[in-house]
Amino acid sequence: MGYAQLVIGPAGSGKSTYCSSLYQHCETTRRTVHIVNLDPAAENFDYPVAMDIRELISLDDVMEELGLGPNGALMYCMEHLGENLDAWLTEELDNYMEDDYLVFDCPGQIELFSHVPVLKNFVEHLQRKDFNVCAVYLLDSQFITDVTKFISGCMASLSAMVQLELPHVNILSKMDLVTRKKGIKDYLNPEPQTLLSELNQHMAPKFQKLNKALIELVEEYNMVSFVPLDLRKESSIQYVLSQIDSCIQFGEDADVKIRDFDPDEDQD
Repeated sequence: MGYAQLVIGPAGSGKSTYCSSLYQHCETTRRTVHIVNLDPAAENFDYPVAMDIRELISLDDVMEELGLGPNGALMYCMEHLGENLDAWLTEELDNYMEDDYLVFDCPGQIELFSHVPVLKNFVEHLQRKDFNVCAVYLLDSQFITDVTKFISGCMASLSAMVQLELPHVNILSKMDLVTRKKGIKDYLNPEPQTLLSELNQHMAPKFQKLNKALIELVEEYNMVSFVPLDLRKESSIQYVLSQIDSCIQFGEDADVKIRDFDPDEDQD
């Protein structure tokens, strides 16, 4: 049984920074994870790249040879990936043990995880290879400044959840950059009725029925829960990782390790 995180979210939400910080945290705690780049437009990395889609296809090559713009070229690259799952991806996965932990750093084009089937097919391929997969959806906490933006973020995350049909962890990223945390914390685990009241205050009366339906949808899919991530704090990274591990049942079958108490080592 292998384990995998599919790190998704809008462009600029901090996916690559999250992957880099996660790798550093796991290295410090002597835990092994492998970071996979699925962005054909990526150039620089702050983590060792275990697998790289650019070895299969690169954005620059597609733009030059086909004359496509950046977005069209990226979609072409991802469709090419989808056509080569049985070849390229299977061959790459064969390099890892059955209990390895992979983290896939995905592009930020929202259509890839909202309605285009590329990532859904990618996930299904991983599952056929006996991987437990969790979707990790990052939303920039600086974006959540009022209830309307919060609901917009929830709808985008819900779209990914429905499309991918995976265990799902929502993360408010960049909490270390937020100057007014009190307003953000109000949206970490809010009451649905409070959200509805605030939404009605922002919208015209004719939207009240729509607002009620949106809040009920968010509540039904348990979307009113976000995990804050402050990359300055190891405890914050550890908590996020523990939530994801629980979703994919990582470590549940591990043997309990018992060791003698060493006071000198404990003091270190």
